[in-house]
Amino acid sequence: MNTQNDRNFDDIADHFAKKVYGGLKGQIRLAVLERDLGEHLQKHPLKILDVGAGLAQISLNLAKTHDVVISDISSNMIAKAQTSAHEIGVTPTFIVSPYQELSTHLQGQKFDVILCHAVLEWLSNPSQIMAFFDEYLSNEGILSLCFYNPASLIYRNLIMGNFYQLDKPKPADNKSLTPNNPVAYETVEQWLLDKSYTILCKSGIRVFSDYAPLKRGGLTNPNDVIAMELRYSQIHPFWQMGRYLHLLAKKSHQ
Repeated sequence: MNTQNDRNFDDIADHFAKKVYGGLKGQIRLAVLERDLGEHLQKHPLKILDVGAGLAQISLNLAKTHDVVISDISSNMIAKAQTSAHEIGVTPTFIVSPYQELSTHLQGQKFDVILCHAVLEWLSNPSQIMAFFDEYLSNEGILSLCFYNPASLIYRNLIMGNFYQLDKPKPADNKSLTPNNPVAYETVEQWLLDKSYTILCKSGIRVFSDYAPLKRGGLTNPNDVIAMELRYSQIHPFWQMGRYLHLLAKKSHQ
């Protein structure tokens, strides 16, 4: 498979760490993902694969009780994750590789859980990763899929009056963390249904706080913001407005 057009964050690893997880946005993402996984993953040790792990905060936490393999195309990202693993005293397996070449490292292993967070929107051919999930996820295994929601960008531009961006979108530059090719929720849902996955959980990440132009009242208290984001993250229609969407889906016997 061709990987040359898939996004590699080697060149902006420090910027990524600061921008994505250096503030409230990252805290909200971690809170929603950890809540969802905590409610649906079994407590006994599981075999877990994190694909495109980046800084691997979620999988490093899971490595405290589970057997975890952490992979990313970026050697700089993996190096940062290794430093974090040493600091908290966990010893997952680390692999520097695009997902398309992981077969040489995994050698036919099956996993109870596969995490794939904020990866789809950076792939040149995102639909192809479904075949990878099929190959490495065990029957009744759980897929944790988190991806950028293109509807949220349209809505934000409407709110901000950036109508020109809707008529003639300006491509993001190489330092931007706004993807140019996000995949619509309906498309991802259809991929899962076509493969006979059962969707267990649907959550929105940052369903309101990104849209608030004035930081007043409860918006000035980060803990209150996180609490409200968690409260409305799974309630219709608010979850659909998340800047990112998180799906947990169970693989059926085939």
